Order: sequence, then structure tokens, then C-alpha cells
Amino acid sequence: MSRLDRPYDVVLCGATGFVGTLTAEYLAAHAPEGLRWAVAGRDETKLRRLRERLPGGADIGVLRADASEPAGLRELAGQARVVATTVGPYLRHGEELVAACADAGTDYLDLTGEPEFVDLMYVRHDARARETGARLVHACGFDSVPHDLGVYFTVRQLPRDVPLRVDGYVTADASLSGGTLASALDQFARGRQMLAAARDRARHEPRLHGRRVSAPAGVPRFAREVGAWAVPLPTIDPQIVSRSARALERYGPDFRYRHFAAVRHLPVALGGVAAVGATVAAAQLPPARRWLSDRLRPGEGPDAEKRARSWFTVRFVGEGGGRRVYTEVAGGDPGYGETAKMFAEAALCLAFDDLPPTAGQVTTAQAMGDALTERLRAAGITFRVAARR
Repeated sequence: MSRLDRPYDVVLCGATGFVGTLTAEYLAAHAPEGLRWAVAGRDETKLRRLRERLPGGADIGVLRADASEPAGLRELAGQARVVATTVGPYLRHGEELVAACADAGTDYLDLTGEPEFVDLMYVRHDARARETGARLVHACGFDSVPHDLGVYFTVRQLPRDVPLRVDGYVTADASLSGGTLASALDQFARGRQMLAAARDRARHEPRLHGRRVSAPAGVPRFAREVGAWAVPLPTIDPQIVSRSARALERYGPDFRYRHFAAVRHLPVALGGVAAVGATVAAAQLPPARRWLSDRLRPGEGPDAEKRARSWFTVRFVGEGGGRRVYTEVAGGDPGYGETAKMFAEAALCLAFDDLPPTAGQVTTAQAMGDALTERLRAAGITFRVAARR
């Protein structure tokens, strides 16, 4: 069956989870006319209840899918042009669906912020996806869409064919969900495995010729350009930005990106560094990790009132060719409302937009840059140039 003849344009896996439900609600409210889509998960009863609550629910398909049943996932991948999954932690539950989509030539999206998972999927499934034409796009939520597309937007304001330097500064007021906490704890507990996966990926990736890309961690400092203390963020975002820069020559012959949290007051910045260090240390001990995980279980998250008050801003400072540009990406609740929006719009973008020809493991900027940026702008997320010098 060719991709165009498949019964569904988009299948959303994990639709009854916290972020999955928000994504399903967004898709139902913003579905283009004629969208053929389905919700998928382990519990058909829950899926049907969800469908009953959604606008136009009678037209939404219901598919059973279990991360532990590879045959069922292969069948699901063969029915869709695009599969979007919220089922994490992805290192535990994600690979079989990636493999199924790579084999079927089906575009795949997820919300992972787990570097080890992304690196393992590259080594194991990128080559097959290139053969079949599948696009495997990880980190399609707050990790890492605002940062990846924000840097892409910033670079396009700067001269071509010159060394470029971009720094990103993240400010947010938001809460964690249980799934996000579980993924973070898993990641913090697997430092050795994460490093091994990164080294294995480096052995498999083609080397850049005539260009250089780097993403140093940086050090805590007062950043006068944004009037705040800059604290390096240990997230997947710089790695995603680096992969976009490797793939796209528009980032110039020598590109560097650094990624920070922007904090107004020094005691708060120091407290944040200490809190991250304590969490990383606790994650090494199984009893402490279980205790932390029990504070907020997967499937739980902030209520609608808290999400309505939440917001994020990412400010970028880009330099090159004697020019400096200040840009900004901003929106509402980053972890849930806006993540569901980014995720749903990315799925629709892959399904319907005129995009550059790509295949294999790709980033949002590489696969969907301009098209997804414009979709998100139309959906209320700000991309703007704040100043030029």
C-alpha cells in the first residue's frame, strides 16, 4: 500500500495520557477539512471515551496499540502516513514504534527529551528510514521546537557564508508532568549509557567537510545582553540545534550555539544549579529515584488553571558578519498547552505541507523549518526580531 492510499493521515499514539489528550483535543479543534486521523493506545475503552468527548469524534478512528507488541505496531505504522507518539519514557517504550515506522516508510514524531534514545535510534534506524523515505523527527514539543526553530529563525536574519554565534536564553513559568519527571530521572540515572550512545553515534555519523559546528556548555555568568544571570541548561536542545546546523549550510562555515536559563537574581540562579545537582545525585540511587518519581506519576500534570497562567520566552542573541540580532520566541504554557500545539502542528505539517526532500532521522528545522514556523505563528506562538545592530 502506498503512503497516499493509507487509511489515516495522522495516528496519535498515547492519546489518553496527559499530553496525548491535550494533543487530541487540539487536533480535533483545528483539524483541516478532510483530515483522516485516529487515536491509538492500549485501552480501547478509554480511547472510545476520549473520542466521544472530541468535536467530530464520530470521524476519528480508534486503534489498539501496545508498545510491547511489535506486530501490532507494524500493523499500525502501515495504516498511517504520519505517526505521532506521546508514549514515554521513550527509552523504555519507544524503539519498536520507531523501527516499525522506519520499515514502513511512515513519518514518525515524538516528544522525547532523552539524548540516549535519540542517539540509539539514529544508529539503529536512520539507515533503514533513508531507504524507505521515512522521516524520524524527535523532540517535537517544548524540547526542542522553540529552540531549534528559534535558532533557525535567528540565523536567517544574519549574513550568509560567515561564522555565526547564537546564544539562547530560556525563561519560563510552568510545572512538570509525571511523564516529564520520569523521563528526566531516567536520563539523569544513565550518564554512562548516555555517553556511550553519543560516542557510538559519532562513529556512525558522516563527518562535516569544510564546516564546523559546536555547542559548548558555557559557564554561569551575568549576560548583559539580556540583563539576567545565564545558567547552562542540561537539556537535549543544544544537540538538536547542532544537528540542524550540521544539516543546513545556511548556518555558515563555523557555527556555535550555547543554551542557558535566564534568571534575574543570583540567589535563584545558584539555587537552581544546586537543585539540578541534587536531583542528578538522587537519581543515581534507586530508592531516591522511586521516591522522586512517586511525587508525580506519569499521566498526571498541572490543572487547566495553572496551565492558563504558565508562559515561556526564549531570547536569542545572534552575531556574524559584523551584525548582531536579537530575536524572541514566546508562548503560553510550554510543557503542555504549547507542546500539544507544536506536536499537532508538526504532524499536520509532515502530512500536508510542501517540504524539502528529507529522510532518516531529521530535526524540525531540517525537515519543516519555514512551514512549521509559519504554522506556529498562525497558531499564536511568537517569532519576532526584537532589535538589530
